[in-house]
Amino acid sequence: MKKILISLFVVFFTANLNAADTSQPRISIFSTSTDWEGVTGLSLAEYRGTFIPDNRLVGRGLVLYYLDGFPCYGLGEGVRVWIGPKYDHEHLRIACVAAPTEIKFAYRNAARDADEAATKGILTCPVKDKGRELTIDLSDCIIGPDWDEYK
Repeated sequence: MKKILISLFVVFFTANLNAADTSQPRISIFSTSTDWEGVTGLSLAEYRGTFIPDNRLVGRGLVLYYLDGFPCYGLGEGVRVWIGPKYDHEHLRIACVAAPTEIKFAYRNAARDADEAATKGILTCPVKDKGRELTIDLSDCIIGPDWDEYK
């Protein structure tokens, strides 16, 4: 019992010495995407995106995964969108403090129910907005480098 009490005292005393050491700066990193209203003072609103397909990109199917980036972050199931040769109007759902002018997606070509794990790279698309309704014309998107080119 004595050894346990002495051990606890040593741990407590050492922890207090380390806490009192002010020579080391304290670093705190917080994800701002979880509190953009608090960080910016602006209110979040939900935006819905619809797509104008482009056959050169879509092929047998195009899977888009929205990549969070200020002023928006993705909402639940609305961040993965499949666009097929016969577009069936899936919608992107994002929360934003302001309408975005550009959106980035990780993308891959795949049939609707294909289960392929890896995306190819980044697709950067300009956005047109009408209030909270966004339009993404896939023919205006820029295909970025494949992931292995980022190394």
